[in-house]
Amino acid sequence: MKPLPIAKLFFGGAVVFFLMAPLVAILPLAFTDSVFLNYPIPGFSMRWFVELLTADAWRRSIFNSLIVGAGTTALATVLGTIGSLGLRGKRVSLVFGFVRTIFLLPMVVPAVVLGVGMQLMFAQYGLANTYLGVIVAHTVLAVPFVVVNVTASLQGIDRRLEQAAASMGAAPHVVLRTVTLPLAMPGIISGAVFAFATSLDEVVLTLFVAGPNQRTLARQMFSTIRENISPAIAAAAFVFIAGTLLIGILVSVGRKRALQ
Repeated sequence: MKPLPIAKLFFGGAVVFFLMAPLVAILPLAFTDSVFLNYPIPGFSMRWFVELLTADAWRRSIFNSLIVGAGTTALATVLGTIGSLGLRGKRVSLVFGFVRTIFLLPMVVPAVVLGVGMQLMFAQYGLANTYLGVIVAHTVLAVPFVVVNVTASLQGIDRRLEQAAASMGAAPHVVLRTVTLPLAMPGIISGAVFAFATSLDEVVLTLFVAGPNQRTLARQMFSTIRENISPAIAAAAFVFIAGTLLIGILVSVGRKRALQ
């Protein structure tokens, strides 16, 4: 393998620096003992992580994020997997392209537009200011990520394996359960991780459909920035990033084991 030219290495390093510089700048402030977000850091302390666990507002928001994230992950994974199976093997046509676009539409529609529409609709069905309403709203945004990942995984499955199982007398639901889904599991897991991350990071829809009792961690961070900026925001961001990296590592290890 030929080494990359210096220009490509420099360009790649510049892109990585551009993406990571804001994180590198904010994360050390999670360990400051000051009440202000400023450099140089006067001293190091874990007080802001303790506040995340002891302050009622932060503790409740973390609990709400886990509830909403778990519900969103489960619902989006099931719906996205079913949608991917339905779209699998269809010929490229105008109708197929339209249906596929409908599945991916929430990825490009502004969240404010979705938020206003959901607020009006949820008010009619009694879902406003409820956990179920927030989960449904987050699921709308998370399903496209599941569809993309599962569809890519299904495209890599050799259809002859399923045909062989069917030729031996396996019913369609048995082939699905014992052959198709296990082979597509890496994509399903990846889609579930993206769904959880999407729910964890969503603010705009939460502002429209959630009430005070459903305030998530992302919404709490947004409110804290507007009302009273403190290093607790940096501590929450550190937890966000560390948790995302940990989940990503676990998924990578799981996918490698699944492929072996």
